[in-house]
Amino acid sequence: MEVESIFGITMSATQPQLREERKLRNVAIPPSPRKMLMRLPSLITYFSHPSRLLQMGTARWLKLKYMSSGILIIMFTFFMLSFTINDTVQGVMAPVASLISDVRGEALPRGFMEITSDLALRPLDNKIEAKIQAEMPRNLLAMAVGIEQKTIVDQIIQKFPLRNFTIMLFHYDGVVEEWNDLPWSNRSIHIVASHQTKWWFAKRFLHPDIVEEYNYIFLWDEDLGVEHFDPVRYLKIMKEEGLEITQPALDPLSPEIHHKFTRRHPDKRVHRRFIKKKGSFMCTESSTGPPCTGWVEVMAPVFSKAAWRCTWHMIQNDLVHGWGLDLKLGYCAQGIRSEKVGVIDDEYVVHLGIPTSRAASGSRGEVRKQSHEEILVFAQRWKEAVKSDSTWVDPYPSSTAENFPLPMV
Repeated sequence: MEVESIFGITMSATQPQLREERKLRNVAIPPSPRKMLMRLPSLITYFSHPSRLLQMGTARWLKLKYMSSGILIIMFTFFMLSFTINDTVQGVMAPVASLISDVRGEALPRGFMEITSDLALRPLDNKIEAKIQAEMPRNLLAMAVGIEQKTIVDQIIQKFPLRNFTIMLFHYDGVVEEWNDLPWSNRSIHIVASHQTKWWFAKRFLHPDIVEEYNYIFLWDEDLGVEHFDPVRYLKIMKEEGLEITQPALDPLSPEIHHKFTRRHPDKRVHRRFIKKKGSFMCTESSTGPPCTGWVEVMAPVFSKAAWRCTWHMIQNDLVHGWGLDLKLGYCAQGIRSEKVGVIDDEYVVHLGIPTSRAASGSRGEVRKQSHEEILVFAQRWKEAVKSDSTWVDPYPSSTAENFPLPMV
């Protein structure tokens, strides 16, 4: 006995009992998945005209309940993927697509949406936008500053030509007007939030979509001497060496050097590896992880655009001191961290070791305690995230950093 389904597919009921039961109930035997897929073109046409569904009647519509739920899922998925190339089906699915768009906050014509921004200061007159874009610097220097270090900050910024760099200052002490006498101040961006760190500011004001126009981002502390530093030459070396995350080397005569890895090597242009054969941890030529290789401090890092986009997502919203980031920055290096992360020796700075922003919000001991707590929280979150994400493969399953001592404050 053959039964005609609502989709025009003829089937044979091979079991007598089932055939009689279907006959009495006047319903169709559901087609096999193979036959259903063969009939997808006619099925699409059928569903493309809602009036046919209305004309079908309740009795015939109820026959659909005998279709496999798996087949329905396959069909619906097929429709979602194919509606862009089928004008008729596109009309049926438009309300669904609109709903999804609304949920993402993109219920606008695609050609109208601006998904990125920049930090270019725009005049209130009718200056041509193309000229603004042409004149806009393509690199960014961002620093957390306090008025007590005004002289040092001025010396740093004087080194960064405004034609090449946008200057953004994060004022952690609330003082802004006293900077206005400096020639570069009115061309800089000033953001104020009392007693906050540069990582707090960076997470909130340096979103990758906001700084998309900048090729390199300097995220520096304010206690750096720059007598022997030229940022233009620095970036030239960074590009030529294929580096994505760097820091300038520290002058060996600096009042404060936390880690010997960052000390300048006068005989080198850059260095990517540190050798240490004594102490609580050792670094050899075969070491593959931080702090022996693929590592810089969080004091004066410089990021490529791509590396910063990854790093911004790594910054934890509530962990404001940035401790722990240095041990994981290599994951954002856009390649092998031992090759893409390094210290540039030709252009170096002096670390003055002035505890500036810390003094504004608490004692040195309190900040030290909080920083130690944050690095432990950071490490635990990383561990839990790796364990819970079965789709993520760690390119560096073993790390030297497990025995690395906590940094000093």
